Amino acid sequence: MARVLVIEDDAAINDVVATRLSHDGHAVTQAFSGSEARLLLGEKDAAYDLVISDLMLPGSTGEELVGLIRERKDAMPVIVISARTTAADKVDLLRLGADDYLTKPFDLDELAARVEVQLRHRGDAAPSGAPLRWHRWTLDPDARTLTVAPGEAGEKGGAVSLTKIEFNILEALVRRPNRVFSKSELFELAWSEPFAGDDSTVAVHVSNIRSKLRETGTDDYLKTVWGMGFKLA
Repeated sequence: MARVLVIEDDAAINDVVATRLSHDGHAVTQAFSGSEARLLLGEKDAAYDLVISDLMLPGSTGEELVGLIRERKDAMPVIVISARTTAADKVDLLRLGADDYLTKPFDLDELAARVEVQLRHRGDAAPSGAPLRWHRWTLDPDARTLTVAPGEAGEKGGAVSLTKIEFNILEALVRRPNRVFSKSELFELAWSEPFAGDDSTVAVHVSNIRSKLRETGTDDYLKTVWGMGFKLA
């Protein structure tokens, strides 16, 4: 779980972003002005893993907030969301210290994917070597192995052989077990490259994972959310 500060004076946009990120398992703090954001960032025990900020804010501008964060030598990622669309605006913000820039109106799935990318680069999704567990599954990110514990009803346990992509898909799901991942998000997380537009690629790999898990009786952990993507049951 990451701690995210959302700074946006449009209450409707702020609320919808906060709701989506909370659904993804993050702890979200909302600020509705630059002044409020300054107070939150200046609190003694303030500790955020990522900031999402608009530019045109009352009190202090988004540019001022980005500059403030970078002046403190703070390495937290900053994603700017703004109606400004010129290349010059984006270049200036990136030079100032923003890590990413998303133009309004934006797609929530795209924003969520960019949040995941920034957190992954920072290493906040979970320590790479920490075992990941979901019910009878144990994933070891360092050894790249999946082990299934025997079931109480006599279901078979043991190691399950996975390809690199299959492991990447399961790792993404287990790291955010309450989140519904779109096929495009899983593709980018598993392949580490932009989505190519072929939904069937991810579906085929999920089907292969289910086939390998069927003998253990845990294939139903992978749930299809029709029209949206996949999550853990």
